[in-house]
Amino acid sequence: MAQHVVLDKEKLICSICLDLQKDPVTIPCGHSYCLECIQNFWSGEEPKAPSCPQCRQSFTSRPVLVRNTILAELVEDARKAELQPSSSERPGTGPEHVDCDFCEGKKLKAAMSCLTCLTSYCEQHLHLHFRVAALKKHKLVKATLKLEGNICIRHEEVIKIFCRTDQKCICILCSMDEHKGHDMVSAAAERIRAGLTFTHFDDHIMFHL
Repeated sequence: MAQHVVLDKEKLICSICLDLQKDPVTIPCGHSYCLECIQNFWSGEEPKAPSCPQCRQSFTSRPVLVRNTILAELVEDARKAELQPSSSERPGTGPEHVDCDFCEGKKLKAAMSCLTCLTSYCEQHLHLHFRVAALKKHKLVKATLKLEGNICIRHEEVIKIFCRTDQKCICILCSMDEHKGHDMVSAAAERIRAGLTFTHFDDHIMFHL
């Protein structure tokens, strides 16, 4: 049953933040997003007419956001499934396994990656980031591979967005700053559109960084 949730998880992902949708709402074109994500996206598009980040359908005014209760229940089930250990989450297994950079000998699975240190930590070695004042200011994200290549040098945020206007991958803060008003989609959506494999897409975006 847990495997079924994993296979369908992509359908529950918000294409703006690329995480499981929080307070999912559906707009008139049928696409769904986190309530906060779509509101922030539309605020960044002003004074242009609000549009859908995926299909680019535009609306004369901000649509009424309707909570998608069915999607909310599916997301909740997916979150619960993530808390249950599976074979792909055991140390040393699964394609997304990230080793702790501080463990000596047998390395434990990393729980978080620090965008400031550019280092991944297991739960045992992560505790200093919550206790030491200087480390508390560091930016922590879910453990990720290829850490350096996925970080915006300017803002120290994860690169999740592709700016079609400038043909480069950017972070969420870039999209609200120098790329405000540009034609943007999630990096994952651009990869699918371009028909690129993950490896080739990494080369593609690094060329434009």
